[in-house]
Amino acid sequence: MLLRLTLLRTVRMLLIAAAVVVCLAPLRAQDATATVLAQTGRVSVMTDSRGEQILSTGMAVKPQQVIVTGPDGYALFEVSDGSTFEVFNDARVVFRPTLANWKDLLNIVLGRVKVYIQHPPGKINHNEVSSPTAVISVRGTVFDVNVEDVDGTTLVTVEEGLVDVQNRTAAGTPVRLNPGEYITVFRNQQLAAAKPDKDGIIQAGFRLARDTFWQILRGQRASGGVSGPGGVPVGAQGDKGKGGTGTPGAPTTAPGAPTTPPGGH
Repeated sequence: MLLRLTLLRTVRMLLIAAAVVVCLAPLRAQDATATVLAQTGRVSVMTDSRGEQILSTGMAVKPQQVIVTGPDGYALFEVSDGSTFEVFNDARVVFRPTLANWKDLLNIVLGRVKVYIQHPPGKINHNEVSSPTAVISVRGTVFDVNVEDVDGTTLVTVEEGLVDVQNRTAAGTPVRLNPGEYITVFRNQQLAAAKPDKDGIIQAGFRLARDTFWQILRGQRASGGVSGPGGVPVGAQGDKGKGGTGTPGAPTTAPGAPTTPPGGH
């Protein structure tokens, strides 16, 4: 009897171990890290073993690590499938918060993030981005998320493609956002209908903030202060966007004018 119980426990442990291996296989196959393509100001990552570690261009962020930016901080990251995301100032973002689910890309605790999901032609690249109040299901698109306060109030606006937004703190069906639409998610309140971003006012605000940081980066690049992975200068990494060259996400026009997003669609 004792031998049988021992064998059963051994088999159970082996099955659990095999399940963990299967769950983590997609992460290992895809390289679960995010690489810093460009950075300015104070950008750091919180690790269990080292506490706070300052990030610089070319460094990698691992799953479940927390990206933190200061008042002057900004960084552009790229993951293995070519998708990119920008973290703006005064933000706190958990990268790949769920180890067993590589589609769970970001959990935005506070601050503003812009996401560019890359996908092969004709295929959907499913990803999820979450906040304290929202779960945003992505099909391959360009969108912005701004967690505005400690209560988790979350603004989601879509530039390209489609996203589905669910309030994780209140019952109700998801709301689909089309290009040029936005929604604000409030804690413990059912979602309202999506609204049009009339005259592109919300997107213009995002572009202004983004272009401000890229003006700083261009100035650093001109003085030789910014380089990409492997020491390649920012703006000299090849064609990564739609019909343009340079670092993914780098504005190619003056502030306030349309920019070429990384991860062309």
